[in-house]
Amino acid sequence: MTTDTAPRIIVPARWRIVGWIMLTVVVVLVAMIALTRNLLLVDVDRTANLNVAQEIEEFRTFAANGVDPTTSQPFTSVERMLEIFIDRQQPGESEQLLAIVGQRTHRAVGEMSDGAAAQGTVLPDNVELLDRILSSPNNSGIEDVAGGKLRWGRVEVVAGEGESGNLLVANYTAAGRERVGETIRTIGTVALIGLALTALIGWLVSGRILAPIRQVRMVAEGIGDNDLTSRVPARGRDDVAALARTFNAMLDRLENTWEVQRRFVDDAGHELRTPITVIRGHFDLLNLGAVDESERADTMRLIDDELSRMGRIVNDLLILAKAEQPNFVQPTPADVPALTLDIESKAQMLGDREWQLMEVAEGTAEVDTQRVTQAVLQLATNAVTHTQPGDTIQLGSSYVDTGGRRMLRLWVRDTGPGVAPEDIEQIFERFNRGHHVATENRPDRPGAGLGLSIVRAIADAHHGSAWVTSAFGDGATFGIDLPVIGPAETTRRDESQ
Repeated sequence: MTTDTAPRIIVPARWRIVGWIMLTVVVVLVAMIALTRNLLLVDVDRTANLNVAQEIEEFRTFAANGVDPTTSQPFTSVERMLEIFIDRQQPGESEQLLAIVGQRTHRAVGEMSDGAAAQGTVLPDNVELLDRILSSPNNSGIEDVAGGKLRWGRVEVVAGEGESGNLLVANYTAAGRERVGETIRTIGTVALIGLALTALIGWLVSGRILAPIRQVRMVAEGIGDNDLTSRVPARGRDDVAALARTFNAMLDRLENTWEVQRRFVDDAGHELRTPITVIRGHFDLLNLGAVDESERADTMRLIDDELSRMGRIVNDLLILAKAEQPNFVQPTPADVPALTLDIESKAQMLGDREWQLMEVAEGTAEVDTQRVTQAVLQLATNAVTHTQPGDTIQLGSSYVDTGGRRMLRLWVRDTGPGVAPEDIEQIFERFNRGHHVATENRPDRPGAGLGLSIVRAIADAHHGSAWVTSAFGDGATFGIDLPVIGPAETTRRDESQ
């Protein structure tokens, strides 16, 4: 078994485009030239026939109405009538009139082509041709002669005294055919020049059309494992520009996906390094037998707690990674009072606090209820972390106008230590716990600093925003504002709280 390893000849697209254009133009030009030539030759033959018919018709009119100029009487001699008629005619180009009476011949010859005269085709020099025409039973016909065809017509004239003669009209097509040849050669020359211009224009235009495609190829070749920033210039509104924009959009998605993956790996490596180090150190102590049974139980509890914290970190990172995807939230019409009451009911299970529902917005909104619940409960969990048992935590929902947009606001207010002014701008960033945030209430689970990042990701996915207001040392209010798509009606305050 043999394998053909010969390299394939790759013809560039630019050459293929120009080649197909040239092939199409050549076929059209050849067809046009051939058709033009046939039409011109047909016109030469038709003109020759008309000229012959016209001369014969003029002779018949002359024979019926003409008179002898010397006697002013009708002709009595066939020869005299033919002679006078011949003398008065001005034959056209390549036309010849012969008056033949017995052995006598009178003729009128127009301008003949050089080829016809040189080869002896002019009557009556060509005796054989003349005899063949005179002996023909037909009154008209076509004879092949040098350079073309001879079209002829004949009228036999008979007088009462038995005198007879013939008028022969001959028209040579050689000159007309020569002019057709010159015309076709001129058209051919112009066609060749046009073909060259077409090739040049096709080469230039195809280059401009294919330039964005070459740029796509060059950009694709230049993309590396760690560089997806290159883009193809997209100009105009044609299909090639649409291709460039589509390619750039694909690169945007790839870059976004790559960035999400890189950030996930970096964040995971950054945050998981500490618990892994703690777990490995305690396992080393267990393997060395450096702890007694009571310390072993505490060590195992600590290891379990660190593993749980690692699980929470990975879960939070996965949520943040999903937040970069377009289907992270799936908004549907939601009843805002029911959503608020459901969140308040779930929040009461988070800790022994004095929970107060301060206000409830009435109406509907287009939101992802599960993600919104997750975000508000995260804010509630954050409030629980920074308050003491029995402290008051308030929450609620309302409608506000922000930047000319109608927004649904869900908020949680606590009485904890608050947020320092320098931390407010960055508290929603990943792994930011705040420099002055007290966590002494949960020293065993200080958190990874991802909860508020998840809240902001959910708000951003709804095209909304996450916010915080705080007086340091006097509590803080965290909330999210979500655009209202649908009827938003009123806000009802719960007076029972």
